[in-house]
Amino acid sequence: MIHFVLLIGCAVAIYLSCEWFVNAVEWLGRRLKVGTVAVGTVLAAIGTALPESVVTFVAVAFGDTPEQRDLGVGAAMGGPLALATVAYGVIGWSLLASRRRGAVQDWGDVDKLAKDQTWFVVVFVVKVALGLVAFSIKPWLGLLFFAAYAVYCVREMRQRDDGPGEDLEPLKLQRRRAVPATWAVVAQTVGALAVIFAASRVFVLQLDAVGPMLGLPATLTALLLAPIATELPEIMNAVIWVRQGKTQLALANVSGSMMIQATVPSGFGLLFTPWRLDSALLVAGGVTLLAVVYLLITLRSGRLSVRRLSIVGAFYGLFAVALVPVFA
Repeated sequence: MIHFVLLIGCAVAIYLSCEWFVNAVEWLGRRLKVGTVAVGTVLAAIGTALPESVVTFVAVAFGDTPEQRDLGVGAAMGGPLALATVAYGVIGWSLLASRRRGAVQDWGDVDKLAKDQTWFVVVFVVKVALGLVAFSIKPWLGLLFFAAYAVYCVREMRQRDDGPGEDLEPLKLQRRRAVPATWAVVAQTVGALAVIFAASRVFVLQLDAVGPMLGLPATLTALLLAPIATELPEIMNAVIWVRQGKTQLALANVSGSMMIQATVPSGFGLLFTPWRLDSALLVAGGVTLLAVVYLLITLRSGRLSVRRLSIVGAFYGLFAVALVPVFA
């Protein structure tokens, strides 16, 4: 019973700390004079994905057993899957709820989102292909993944748009000040991230305990439930921004997080492990590509809608079904 209570408590803590984080990161974007899209794709994405990348690095670089290193590789494949399916699906479901309340839908720059997903597909295909082969210089290709993300960040930071809007809510740490102090913005950002990281770690540990209680094998728990737990901050950020009517930021946060998950953890995996993908991880990669290709077709054809975005979440169910023969 205590595990379920802790799960609920951690989820609440993550949501509340994400509210403080998105509030602070928008002010941070204004301080750094970056555009709205870059706030989501770079600042927010790096903030929430950095702890996961550190955990992956520790697992693959300092893991004492092959199983521990395999968990790091699994995280590198499971993160993009959860973001490409559940995170986008949650945005769609949140938009459905907000539309019923009479909210006006604004997708922002759809072409920009399509370009981001195209870039992701290219990187992800290379990432999966490398998991099928072995050659002497393969580990060093991990550096190319870091370089790819660096190029992506530079491109995003150079984007010129209106920047975070003038209607920013007061910084929660200094509610009475129209323009908060820089130290307060940084302190709130770092403090919120620390709580998100701690609560996410406890959440994952509770899932490890709850899985066997539900009769799920440990490997299945790691593949099905752990990715949702590790990407929970990004999902919570998206829900909060949709609730605030900032759909463009929600979509940018997910697409930016996908780029991090496709490059940085993969770079660590290539450098410190053989990077060989088993059948379950290949299924995860295949479903991820299916979901992103579906989204790309929807974007390129100009038919993006709330309902079509919501359907992306169903691909995670497809992943669960596809795992049945793997563990049969």
